[in-house]
Amino acid sequence: MLFKKRGVFTEEDAKKVVEWMGAHPEEKELIVMAEVVENTAKRRLWDFARAVKLMADMTGEEREVRVEILEGFVSEKVKGIDVEEL
Repeated sequence: MLFKKRGVFTEEDAKKVVEWMGAHPEEKELIVMAEVVENTAKRRLWDFARAVKLMADMTGEEREVRVEILEGFVSEKVKGIDVEEL
């Protein structure tokens, strides 16, 4: 799922995204598109991906979430979930 935000993507935004992803376990990709992404937010997203993999290993499931972080211009034409609306 693509999450987009104009401006700075903060750790609070990352918490919202992680909560949304937790409620939708069928999603396999987490893509964040923002003008700037704070290092603490990046770390929280990567920790989430590692936690999903660890829990899947412990329960014997095959589940993994791929995280991609895109920084730069955020177009309004790109379809995705606006973090401001979460």
